[in-house]
Amino acid sequence: MQTKRPQDTAVIMSELVLPNDTNTLGNLMGGKLMHWMDIAAAISSMKHCNCPVVTASVDNVSFSNPIKLGNLLTIEAKLTRSFNTSMEVYLRVWGEDLSAQYKYLSNEAYMTFVALDPNGRPRKVPELVPETDWEKKMYNGALHRRQLRLILGGKMKIEDAGELRALFINDEI
Repeated sequence: MQTKRPQDTAVIMSELVLPNDTNTLGNLMGGKLMHWMDIAAAISSMKHCNCPVVTASVDNVSFSNPIKLGNLLTIEAKLTRSFNTSMEVYLRVWGEDLSAQYKYLSNEAYMTFVALDPNGRPRKVPELVPETDWEKKMYNGALHRRQLRLILGGKMKIEDAGELRALFINDEI
């Protein structure tokens, strides 16, 4: 199986925020944003594994700045690491008031996807090889984020979490 680079998985997706996408305050609805983020992250994952994927988890979607009606929304998505059958995708969401020429960060998030074989079962994905310092930092952090996801999801025991174990258990007592 051929290895891939994070830049091979890069996705940039833009949408214009229309009236049907907003709440009564004129801000983009969070659910609509999450829908678009899911699409961008799924495309990034599919570019990596060349097969269908399914969303496995969404981490900490925090809304720093609202995106207003009429603004441009841009989502950047890129894989940070692949595991056996799963892939972590990092997303950044930007809002942009084109008339004021003002671009701002709206939010960041991590999403995890699992590759599927033709029978809908998890399948092995290619290794991701980071190249830049930023990609290497994200790659190394992905293991800790994965362990935390698995602990919080009840799929890993705290005792098996390696370095994260110390956050939950104090062996010195």
